[in-house]
Amino acid sequence: MIKNTFHRRARLIYLRVIRLRGHPHELALGMAIGVCIGMMPIIPFHMVTAVAAAIAFGASKITAAAGTLICNPVTVYPIYRYCYVIGMFILGFDHNTGLLMPVTGTINQGEYLEAIKTILSGGGMAVATFLLGGIVLGLIVSVPSYFLFYFFFKNLITWRTSRKLTKT
Repeated sequence: MIKNTFHRRARLIYLRVIRLRGHPHELALGMAIGVCIGMMPIIPFHMVTAVAAAIAFGASKITAAAGTLICNPVTVYPIYRYCYVIGMFILGFDHNTGLLMPVTGTINQGEYLEAIKTILSGGGMAVATFLLGGIVLGLIVSVPSYFLFYFFFKNLITWRTSRKLTKT
């Protein structure tokens, strides 16, 4: 039963991916935007922000929303940790301020809105640290992801076109 459910979901995702329409640049740019936004510490607003940015840059809204899924319950701790470390390094703050522990504690409990409240309650230093680290980390990760997904979508469209030609 579980195997059939997993197989059905995997097949559905596969079908949705191969049916994506658009130019490879548009699709890859959407993924890169989504990945970049997904690295920022704005958890409840990832998809909304990514879709708005995709509209502004003329990218695929669907792939932008999908790209934000890089931030999920498994990856949120390392992402926030690197946002914090990078932000502290760039701003030149002391790494021993202890702000990361309350944030990660609320994330581990699954209370993402509390994590945002904890960051905001840390003052301007905490907000600047997490946001600057998130922006830098997002840019670092999104540039290679654009090229990776451009290659992926270009090959996907080529494969889909050749598949259509062999059927007729």
